[in-house]
Amino acid sequence: MNPAVSAVTDRIIERSRPSRAAYLALIERERETWIGRPSLGCANLAHAYAGTPEDREAMKADAGMNIGIVTAYNDMLSAHAVYYRYPELMKVWAREVGATAQVAGGVPAMCDGVTQGYPGMELSLFSRDTIALSTAIALSHGTFEGAALLGICDKIVPGLLMGALRFGHLPMVLIPGGPMPSGLANKAKAAVRERFATGEATREELLDSEIAAYHGQGTCTFYGTANTNQMMMEVMGLHMPGAAFVNPGTKLRQELTRAAVQKVAGLGWRGDDYRPLGHCVDERAIVNAAVGLLATGGSTNHLLHVPAIARAAGIVIDWEDFDRLSAAVPLIARVYPNGSADVNAFESAGGMPFVIGQLIDGGYLHRDIRTVGGADLRDYASKPVLKDDALAWERVGDSGDETILRPATAPFSPDGGMRILQGNIGRACIKVSAVERDRWIVEAPARVFADQLEVLEAFRQGTLEQDVVVVVRFQGPRANGMPELHKLTPCLGVLQNRGFRVALVTDGRMSGASGKVPCAIHCSPEALLGGAIGLVRDGDMLRVDAVNGTLDALVDPAEWATRESAPAPAPATGMGRELFGMFRGLADEAEKGASAVLAGAGL
Repeated sequence: MNPAVSAVTDRIIERSRPSRAAYLALIERERETWIGRPSLGCANLAHAYAGTPEDREAMKADAGMNIGIVTAYNDMLSAHAVYYRYPELMKVWAREVGATAQVAGGVPAMCDGVTQGYPGMELSLFSRDTIALSTAIALSHGTFEGAALLGICDKIVPGLLMGALRFGHLPMVLIPGGPMPSGLANKAKAAVRERFATGEATREELLDSEIAAYHGQGTCTFYGTANTNQMMMEVMGLHMPGAAFVNPGTKLRQELTRAAVQKVAGLGWRGDDYRPLGHCVDERAIVNAAVGLLATGGSTNHLLHVPAIARAAGIVIDWEDFDRLSAAVPLIARVYPNGSADVNAFESAGGMPFVIGQLIDGGYLHRDIRTVGGADLRDYASKPVLKDDALAWERVGDSGDETILRPATAPFSPDGGMRILQGNIGRACIKVSAVERDRWIVEAPARVFADQLEVLEAFRQGTLEQDVVVVVRFQGPRANGMPELHKLTPCLGVLQNRGFRVALVTDGRMSGASGKVPCAIHCSPEALLGGAIGLVRDGDMLRVDAVNGTLDALVDPAEWATRESAPAPAPATGMGRELFGMFRGLADEAEKGASAVLAGAGL
C-alpha cells in the first residue's frame, strides 16, 4: 500500500477501535437474536405474506432468502424514474434462484436540481436523515434475510446506507440505474447560464438549454454528487462490478440488475458465503471511498456523507484524513466540472474498471475488502459485457482517452485537489481540482450576506463589480439545514470571467458540481453556533489560501477579539421547514456529517 494511505487507514482504525467494536457486537447480537421468519408468530407471517400470494408457498417453506427491496422510486427525479418496473422484475429474478423478494418500503428522493435556490432546498440535507429512518422502518419487520437498495442520487445513497448499516448483519447490494444518454454538453449549458445571468440570454433560451441537457431518464451526466455516489459504491464493492455508469433501458443494465438480485440471494448466513453489509463496510472500504473521491475529483458533499456513512458503521473519519489522503492520491480523471467530458465519455474511456485497476496497482485502494460482487476489489477492475446475451466481465486495458482518464503514473495532478483551510474564520473545505492554479489564493474585501438571494440581487445591481470574497453565513445545519448554494455559480463565474479575483466563504454547502470559482465551504463552527464567520463585516480583508491551507480575516487581533457575532435570522417557515426544527436542533457539525439522527442516537 501507499504509505500515506496505509497510515491514514491505521489512524482511522485506532481512532475507531471502541465504536467499531461496539458496532460489530451489535450486528453479531442482531444476527443471533434476529426476529426472523422461523420465529415470527403465525398472524405476523400471514400479514407479511398476504400481499404476495404468488410467493406465499415459497415463503411458507422458508427454503430461500426473502429479499427486502427498499426503493427510492419516483418519476419526478430522472435518475429514480428508471426504478418503476424494477421490483416486479426483481421478484422474477429472485424466483429463478429459489428466493423471493418484496418491496419492504419506499424512501423519499428529492431532487436538488429542482429545489436549488428555493426554500425546499433547506430540506435537502435532512432528507438524508429521513431516508435513513425510512430505511430502518422498511427493514424492521424481521421478514428479510437480505436486502436490495434502489437509490442513486445525492442524499439517497448515503441515507440508504446510514439506515441499512444498522441492520449490518444482513447481506445487501446497491442497485444503480445508470446515467441518461448525453445531451447538450455541460460546458455549453454553463455558458448559457452565465449569459442569462448577465441578461444576454432569454428565459426561453435558458429553459431550452436546460431541457437539452437534462432530457431523459437516468442521472445527470455531469460528475456531481449522484455520480460520485456511484463511483463510491464501486470502490467500496457494494455494486455488481462495473454497474455504475451503464445507461438505463439497455440489455446490459438489465442483466447487471438480475445478477445483483441473484448474487445477494446467495450471501446469507444459511450458506457458505456469508457477506453481511456491516463487515463489507469496514475501515478499509471507507478509506477506499475517500481515495476514489479524491482520485476522480468528486463532489464536496461527500466530505459530509462519507463521515456520516462511516459513523453508522462505528467508524470515525475526519477532514484531516481527507487532507492527508489528498496530498498523496493522484487525480486521474477529468470529468465535468473538472473537465469537458461527461460520465458517458468517462465510461467509454474505461470508466470505473480503469480507475480501480490503476488505483489498486498504485497501492492507493485496499484490494482485500469484502465485496458484494467478487472475490476482492480486483474483480471490479473488469468491465461488464454481453456475450451471446449472457453477462460476462473483461479486463480493461489502457485509457481510451487520456484527456479524460490517465494512468496513476502520469496523472492530471499529483494530488486529489481537496484541502482543509484553517484560520481565524474557522475550519473549512475547498476543492481546487477545477480551479485554475492562479486562483488558489484570493485576498479581497468581504461582502457579507445572510442569504444567497441577497447575493444575486447585489450582482444584478452591479455592486459586486470588484475583487471580492462573498461571505454567505447562517447556512449551516443548525441554522437552516445547510442548503447548497449552487445558484451562485453563474454570477460568481461571470465576475471571475470579467477579471476580478473572486471567492466564496460559507458555512453552507456548494453543489456537487462545484467548479472554477474557489469556494471555502462547510465553515465550522457555523455562524449560528458562534462561529467566527459571524464576526466578518463588509469591507474586512479576507484571505482564502488553498496553497498554504489558511482562511483568515486580516483584521487587527485586538479588534477581532472584541467583536460580537451578527444576529441570526429568525428560522424560516413554510414549505414544511418548520417540521424539521428537531433536525436543526440536533444536527452536529459538518465534519461529523451534519446528521441529526446519528447525533440523536449517540453515534
